[in-house]
Amino acid sequence: MQRRRPIVRTSALVAVLGLSVPLATAHAATGEPSSPDVEWSACPDDVLAEAAPVALECATVSVPVDYAAPDGDRLDLLISRVASTNPEKRRGTLMLNPGGPGGSGLSLPALLVNQGIPSSVLDTYDLIGMDTRGIGHSTPVSCGFTLEGDYYSNIPPFAADDDAVLRQAEIARQAAEDCEANDTHDHLRHLSTANIARDLDTIRAALGEEQTSFLGYSYGSALGAAYASMFPERSDRIVLDSVVGDTHLDHDGMRRFGHGMEETFPHFADWAAARHDSYGLGSTPEEVRETYFSLAESLDETPVAGFDGSIMRLVTFGMLYKPTQYANLAQQWQALAAGDAETVLLLQEDDTVPTQPVSVIDNPLSVFAAVTCNDVKWSTDVDHYRDAVAEDRERYPMFGAAGANINPCAFWPYEQTEHPVAVLDDGPQNVLLVQNRLDPATPHLGGELLREKFEHRSRMVSVDDAGHGVYVLGGNSCALNTTTRYLVDGEMPEDDVLCAAD
Repeated sequence: MQRRRPIVRTSALVAVLGLSVPLATAHAATGEPSSPDVEWSACPDDVLAEAAPVALECATVSVPVDYAAPDGDRLDLLISRVASTNPEKRRGTLMLNPGGPGGSGLSLPALLVNQGIPSSVLDTYDLIGMDTRGIGHSTPVSCGFTLEGDYYSNIPPFAADDDAVLRQAEIARQAAEDCEANDTHDHLRHLSTANIARDLDTIRAALGEEQTSFLGYSYGSALGAAYASMFPERSDRIVLDSVVGDTHLDHDGMRRFGHGMEETFPHFADWAAARHDSYGLGSTPEEVRETYFSLAESLDETPVAGFDGSIMRLVTFGMLYKPTQYANLAQQWQALAAGDAETVLLLQEDDTVPTQPVSVIDNPLSVFAAVTCNDVKWSTDVDHYRDAVAEDRERYPMFGAAGANINPCAFWPYEQTEHPVAVLDDGPQNVLLVQNRLDPATPHLGGELLREKFEHRSRMVSVDDAGHGVYVLGGNSCALNTTTRYLVDGEMPEDDVLCAAD
């Protein structure tokens, strides 16, 4: 039987980047606003199908490949729009990003409408989605990754021992070489959060807006933090949801996955223990935790339907993103414990399981690698990762030896061309951070770190709940109301806010 590898969706898992100076200001720019310079028309069929029943319109915006050479080669970016139909209340544009880096955002305006974003927000803004540079319909890049290959996830596999780190080092080295070999147009070196932020400003100017507001989830929080730092006076109302902790993702950020898993797993363990008679995973949270370790160990010895212990840990991590996925995760564990390969494969066909077919993993994983590796300098010393894995295997035993493991950035063939974007705390008070207390991918610590860096410019809304994604995508009324008041009325909380669970 062909091995089928579940892939945790990249849209929420990570992304962060930074340096010491906001270099973006050195060659950033796009000019002053003018009359709108985009032509709206029908979106591609695949985007419309994903957005249904909401009607989207799309347009193309041209941007420089290299902002240091603005008269050189250019990229075409595809953007989408759900336009305000209330001219009296319209304030401007609300640009959106779903995370990644590597997540397509063209259908995000429709997703938010379908999820019930308040009509007052729809009156106030044109919702602007997009595939950022290198993604989907925006001049896509490819490293040639497939599920049959050894590099199939943006998170390295859990390293059970030191030898596993050394084996992964060879896989990571090959992945970096594959990216260079497939980069026929020399675009990968220009994929960075700083350049994507510059693209946002180019789009702003093309739309004829003096400022733009922004709502970004997960990696989108890093992008929004970069935009607010590089273009503080052009940033209007900025909402950063499920916060990475900086303007980029580095090794410390990846290692926070282990931290987030340890904090969030007890929420699932409580849920599963209360349903022990149905799922048999343990009658106490402690027993459910032991089931996790024993199941991972048994799968390492005898995989079921392609699931070894490393993949089981990865899938568990990804399905902690939403409490609505807990029942499906419990089913998966049941089937794996019973060695029921048929049911395991059947559950992978369910849309709630974070899997992706071979045809669609290459582009998001390629973008994730390029942006993450270009944004910040990574250690090239394999021993650095061996030490980190050994430390985090003890510190965060559930998943620490995954996030700390080595990835293609250790062997990235492109020279870093600029420093990471430094968070700018000198600017308007216009950054609202929104964060669940329990989040496997972007733990609360990330919000705390960015809150401290933005200082007086920001306020933070913490929600006493679990999951990845808060505003509209979560169910907390306090967070929804607080964020909506800010977006619509500009009402920034006087102090940080703690929202009780509904």
